[in-house]
Amino acid sequence: MAEAFINVATAVTATVDGSTEVVYTCPADTKAIVIHCQVANVDGTNAADLSIDLYDSSTTTAAGVVSTLSVPADSAVNPIGGKLVLEASDELRVWANDASDLELTVGILEIS
Repeated sequence: MAEAFINVATAVTATVDGSTEVVYTCPADTKAIVIHCQVANVDGTNAADLSIDLYDSSTTTAAGVVSTLSVPADSAVNPIGGKLVLEASDELRVWANDASDLELTVGILEIS
């Protein structure tokens, strides 16, 4: 089994208008463990709401991981309280109420 640590860093640009942003897709023949997730609100004035879901490709369903979490201005939160396991083709998806107010960093261990 091969293991690789990867980082994902992105601005959250999808908004609550029904769109979601896929920030990570687990590769084929791989399992992935999200070991860290932090969201920073880079807007100096306003709070922003964050939502995260896990899309399970084997059942074609999404489950909420975080729903409408308010991130205060100029602060950061760790919205996933523990580890999160993804299987091949599963997706970690995010969206917010304001585009580009939030920046997301995720640390992932891939096992293949």
